[in-house]
Amino acid sequence: MKTEQKTVHTSVLLKESIDGLNLKKNPQSLASGNNLVVIDGTFGGGGHSSEILKNYQNVKVIGIDQDKSAWEKAKDKFVGLEDRITFVNGNFRDIKEIVETSGVGHRDSRCPTPEVDGVLLDLGLSSDQLENSGRGFTFMKDEPLFMTMKANPTSSDLTAQDIVNNWSEENIANIIYGYGEERFSRRIARRIVEARKAKEIKTTFELVEIIKNAVPKKFQKGKINPATKTFQALRMAVNDELNTLESGLSGGFDILKSGGRLSVISFHSLEDRIVKNFYKKKVVEGKAKLINKKIITAGSEELKTNNRSRSAKLRIIEKI
Repeated sequence: MKTEQKTVHTSVLLKESIDGLNLKKNPQSLASGNNLVVIDGTFGGGGHSSEILKNYQNVKVIGIDQDKSAWEKAKDKFVGLEDRITFVNGNFRDIKEIVETSGVGHRDSRCPTPEVDGVLLDLGLSSDQLENSGRGFTFMKDEPLFMTMKANPTSSDLTAQDIVNNWSEENIANIIYGYGEERFSRRIARRIVEARKAKEIKTTFELVEIIKNAVPKKFQKGKINPATKTFQALRMAVNDELNTLESGLSGGFDILKSGGRLSVISFHSLEDRIVKNFYKKKVVEGKAKLINKKIITAGSEELKTNNRSRSAKLRIIEKI
C-alpha cells in the first residue's frame, strides 16, 4: 500500500521576518482581551503562523491561502493553538476584504475598517506545493500542466496547459522573457508552437523535453535545470502573481494600524522591485518609514541548511 508523501517545509528567514513585525510579548494582554492581530497572507505550510503563536501569547493570526488543503496538511502544528488561528481559503490580493469580514481586528468609532498590527507575506512556494501538489509546479515529476495555486481548478481557470497550447508564439515568448528573464524565450516559444502542432502538450515532462531541445546544449551545463525560468514564468502568469502582489501590498498596508509593520519576503527580482517601489512611494508620501534600508538576506547557517533561502530578500516597512 502506497502512503502519501509528506514533505517537511522549512520557512525561509523565519526569525528575521517575525522579529521585523516588532510584536510585544505580554501574556497578560490575552486575558484582558487586548490581543495583537497578525495576517499571514501566505499561510502555506503554516511555518510563520505557528512560530508567531508559539512565541507571542498575546497574538491572534489570520492565515490566508488559496489552497484549501493547506490547513489540513499543517493543522498538527497548531495543536493547543486553535483558538488563536483563523484559516481563510482565499487570495491575499483580497486581504482587506478578508479582514473586514473575518471579525478579527481592532475597531473603533474613528476607524470603521478593522486594523491589524502586522502583515507578513512570504512569496515563495512551499516545498509541499512544489513536490506533492500534483499540479505541475515541478519539472522533477511528470504531472499535468496546471500550475494553479487552487487545489481544484475549474474549466474557467487559466492553466499552463492553456498557455502553451493556445497562446500565440509572441505572447508565450513575452511571458517567458518578462516573468522568467529567460534569454532563450523566443527559441523556446517557437519550439512549443512547433510541438503542439503534432499533439497537445499536457504534462511537465513533455514541456521539459521541448525546452531542452530549444536551449543550446552549451547552456545546459551546471546545476540549474534549463526549464527553471520557463516554469517560473508560466506559474507567475497563471496565478497573476505580480498584480496579486501589488493588490496585496496596497490592501495590507491599508489595514495596518499606526505603528504596524508589513514584512515581505520575495524570491524574484520582479517581485522585489514591486515591493521596493511600493515602500519607497509610501515613505515619500510620509505614510511610512523603512525599517531596513538594505535588504535582509539569509545568513551563512541558513544557506547551508536551506537551499531555497539563497534568493530570499526581506523588506520591512512601518506605517506612521
